[in-house]
Amino acid sequence: MKHKIRKIVLNAAQKAFENGLLPSDHVPEMEIEEPRNPSHGDFSTNFAMVSAAIQKMPPRKIAESLVSSIEALGEAANFIEKVEIAGPGFINFFLSNKAWHPVVDQILEQDKRYGASDMGGNEKVQVEFVSANPTGPLHVGHGRGAAVGDSIGNILCFAGFDVQKEYYINDSGRQIRTLGTSVWLRLLQKTGKEIEFPDDCYQGNYIKDLAGEILEKEGNDFIQMDEKEAIDACAKFAAKKILVSIKEDLSSFGVTFDHWFSEQSLYDSGRVQKTIEDFKSKDLIYKEDGALWFRTQDFGDEKNRVVVRNNGLTTYFASDIAYHMEKYERGFDRVIDVWGADHHGYIKRIDASVVASGRKSKQFEVILVQLVNLLRGGKPFQMSKRAGDFVTLKDIVDEVGKDAARFIFLSRSYDSGLDFDLELAKQKNSDNPVYYVQYVHARITGILLKAKQENIIQDIDFNKGENLNLLDAVEEINLIKILDTFKANVEKSAQTLHPHVIFTYLMSLASAFHGYYNRHKVITDNRELTLARLSLVLGVKKVIRNGLTLLGVNAPERM
Repeated sequence: MKHKIRKIVLNAAQKAFENGLLPSDHVPEMEIEEPRNPSHGDFSTNFAMVSAAIQKMPPRKIAESLVSSIEALGEAANFIEKVEIAGPGFINFFLSNKAWHPVVDQILEQDKRYGASDMGGNEKVQVEFVSANPTGPLHVGHGRGAAVGDSIGNILCFAGFDVQKEYYINDSGRQIRTLGTSVWLRLLQKTGKEIEFPDDCYQGNYIKDLAGEILEKEGNDFIQMDEKEAIDACAKFAAKKILVSIKEDLSSFGVTFDHWFSEQSLYDSGRVQKTIEDFKSKDLIYKEDGALWFRTQDFGDEKNRVVVRNNGLTTYFASDIAYHMEKYERGFDRVIDVWGADHHGYIKRIDASVVASGRKSKQFEVILVQLVNLLRGGKPFQMSKRAGDFVTLKDIVDEVGKDAARFIFLSRSYDSGLDFDLELAKQKNSDNPVYYVQYVHARITGILLKAKQENIIQDIDFNKGENLNLLDAVEEINLIKILDTFKANVEKSAQTLHPHVIFTYLMSLASAFHGYYNRHKVITDNRELTLARLSLVLGVKKVIRNGLTLLGVNAPERM
């Protein structure tokens, strides 16, 4: 509807210019907004104020010219009830009820594509998220990052971007060596050797389980191997096993990736060394004190960063540079990384390497996901820490389910901390946000099934509304107005990379539906009115489903 109002304003401005009411046909950037106060109409524009300098006229005079042109165009007779000029020159539009009825038909016809946008212009975007080291199970923090990254990918795709979701497997470097050492030492302990387990090794019981598996598979002869070879073998076995578990946990959480990328492949292919040599040839990497340094300070970082230590070992920064260069070489226009909040200090150096490669800073974006505080009944809670020092994502999904976990993870902006109450997530009442929204979908399904059983409709799904002109209750028009804003919310979510925008929208739509349902019967003694209301609630059902789908949450037919 906002686009229709914008078009009317543009047409009226052109008409006013042609009739000599406005001296210029230039239209500056203007806003079409929904006033917070309903008494100010359905939409308002600041066209007159932003045009004053161009038209060299007082804003109210411009507004008067525009309003008279709207009336001359006959636009008002179609669906505008009245147009008012307010304050210094705001133009307020009051729409008639019949202006909103076509929205219902649009939803029913477009179905799963309702709310989709072409704003992305098929721009190629990569979203990389989770990317946890395969050194242990995913924890609850990874879960929030997974929900955020996956939903952002869904939303961008729905908004017209060409999206690929990727997991970067950190299967090289110090942490993998530490994993191998941890498993090796636990294995030796299992064979009866008295070994003190270091604090800097991985402490979880899963390490003991992995050691037991290797021992069972290889036998005691394994401990006769050269220690370095044994540690390497333990590291490969454990990382592969843990990665399988990570994939299973993510699948249970509703997250799949288009591509899994191995860090080790960057070394095996020689890409890390080639990237270093390329930047050295441009004098962006230099040697000092036996180490190689990247001139990140020249690109806004607080200091230059080491890429190769004086012992010849590369840093994580070196492989990260090579990895991001590889992303752009694959043809991505934008790269979005979803990281934990503790990686804040790492952004500048990666951004520096991107800009140094000749790309623009806006082509690289980082989303920092804040921590999750687990509660049970409002009180801080720690689940069994089988993983060693954290609560696993699997624990959460097993207790509250995938849908509740994802929906609550997305209930607040990711740049704010989140309190996750396990008891609340399991409740089957309106206090639980996922239940509150999903119940709307299930309830409407029940209404439609009843209408079918009573032979009011032939099918519970249809693509054309009936008797929509009978929808004139305040709550009905309010529902349609909210439905009309779904696309705008999708675009806002895509522009800001904030999936909680969709969460907030769904909660608002669910609230409006519950309010409507409590005041009005859908199936009434009046068949025509019943068909109109069935059309409306089916529209609500479809939009609830579309919104939940973007967040990776199911829309159940019954609960």
